[in-house]
Amino acid sequence: MKIISRFILTNILGWKIAGDFPDIPKSVIIFAPHTSYCDGLYGKLYMMTLGIHYKFLSKKEYFKFPLNLLFKAYGSIPVDKNYNYIRHIVELFNGHSQLHIIISPEGQLKKTERWKKGFYYMATGAGIPIIVGYIDYKRKEIGIKGVITNISDYQGTIDTINDMYQGVKGKYPEKFSLDKRYKHTPKDSLTIYQIAN
Repeated sequence: MKIISRFILTNILGWKIAGDFPDIPKSVIIFAPHTSYCDGLYGKLYMMTLGIHYKFLSKKEYFKFPLNLLFKAYGSIPVDKNYNYIRHIVELFNGHSQLHIIISPEGQLKKTERWKKGFYYMATGAGIPIIVGYIDYKRKEIGIKGVITNISDYQGTIDTINDMYQGVKGKYPEKFSLDKRYKHTPKDSLTIYQIAN
């Protein structure tokens, strides 16, 4: 499936895969910009090229018959709008030797300047790094920006993430915004994350 998925994504659909996926057994993967349902198709194909154990997080509302069959086949886990699901995801990590959870930090398709913090609490709760994945429609490029290992401070973490996503264009750029609660202050990012290429 890895070879077939890569062939479809790159040769047929014309996408470029960028960045190397880090050799780590567990992570929370944030994936942005998320401005179109098409992102899910390309993201699924990309993840299938990696050959790793992963699960997507999707809204609980989607898990009603018959859509629940599609989302389960897609590899999704239903999540609710409360902190119980964060504890559930942390328990999943603790029960697996290898697992990567993929989540949209925006939490919705429409534009928001206030990202959800769930991905951060999952990573800190399980004691695992955050991998920053992206999809850039302008460059027709999909892949990994880097991995953040020092996540002890939320403001520092989100500022680093904002730095990574500078210039990345979603399918509908007007629907994407960085988390504007935190000022973007460029820094010597190599002290905080590793570039994945």
